[in-house]
Amino acid sequence: MIFRWYRPTPRSPSITRLYGAIVAQARAPAFYQIYHVPDTVNGRLEMILLHLVLVLRRLEDGNAASRELGQCLFDEFCGDMDASMREMGVGDLAVPQKMRRIGDAFYARQAAYARALMDRDTGRLAGLLHRNVFGRATQPDGAERLATYSREAVHLLATQERFGCGEVFFPDPAVIAIGN
Repeated sequence: MIFRWYRPTPRSPSITRLYGAIVAQARAPAFYQIYHVPDTVNGRLEMILLHLVLVLRRLEDGNAASRELGQCLFDEFCGDMDASMREMGVGDLAVPQKMRRIGDAFYARQAAYARALMDRDTGRLAGLLHRNVFGRATQPDGAERLATYSREAVHLLATQERFGCGEVFFPDPAVIAIGN
């Protein structure tokens, strides 16, 4: 009887498509070429975290079904991170520790970005993005562009309803960068 709680949940094709769209957007060349996001494992992880936080923020504002969808999306992210680490050769004993760090990073960013997105001033969000995404790189204009992009993404995500079908659309980062 207790084993039914530990049964793996089937992966929904719509969750896989939704997560795939988030990863595809996070890998958009404009972020690395125009915004100057470091094209490293950490830089790409930060971009996935940012987009995941933005989508989950939208799903949290919905009904119980959308919040459940958000949980499934987060589970998909965790499974992807676990598989990616194993692919990169991280040992079985180290994976849980690294997953814990990724989880901590996710929750810290989720809370910080949520607070910063509530501010009208983009400076706070740009500062967080500079610290988290760009690190020691001196690209303050990239962080400002990324903050503007994030706000545009929030507005566009607010108009969308078909997440359960695996559909999500983001603004074109190249167009946002040109406008900045």
